[in-house]
Amino acid sequence: MKHLSRVEPRLARIIRRVGPCTLQPRRDYFVTLCKSIYSQQLSVKVAATLFGRFRDQFPARRPTPARVREYLLSQGEAGARRVGLSRAKASYILDLADHFLSNRIPTRRLSSMNDEQVIDALVEVKGIGRWTAEMFLMLVLNRPDVLPVDDLGLREGVREVFELAKRPTPKEVIALGEPWKPYRSIATWYIWRRHSTKTGS
Repeated sequence: MKHLSRVEPRLARIIRRVGPCTLQPRRDYFVTLCKSIYSQQLSVKVAATLFGRFRDQFPARRPTPARVREYLLSQGEAGARRVGLSRAKASYILDLADHFLSNRIPTRRLSSMNDEQVIDALVEVKGIGRWTAEMFLMLVLNRPDVLPVDDLGLREGVREVFELAKRPTPKEVIALGEPWKPYRSIATWYIWRRHSTKTGS
């Protein structure tokens, strides 16, 4: 990424080591958001196991909004527990399904909506906050200029990359990231992967 390498030598070194950014847009909006809700307050490994159990309940392991709604309403609390969902998370995923089914999350228009419009639509769902919406913008829609300042991984990465005495505040990250515009999503991705190499080690 020429712009980032030019404006920030610290990032240039990471970019050379990590190699090309591999972010790619995805179309599985509902599944991705379900997984985000599953992952809350769980380790990556546990969340993956439980979400796999959830997907196993559906044809072709594909949980659609209609199928998920039917499953949660018909199976009740016992069915939710069977796939690792607490009562709260089950209500969040049911609310997510309802938002998709009623088009309150307008899947066909998301690509043409600006970042804040997408965030506004997503945070209306129970259990989805701004951080989750920003991850969706970056990792699913591949919006290039998102800076998720509430992400502790980013802030700790900025502390390390810039050799700061303590973890920066969101306001400080915004200031440090100003030169990265309009590619702050890409800069964030490289900071997350600062210990990786081109071979993936």
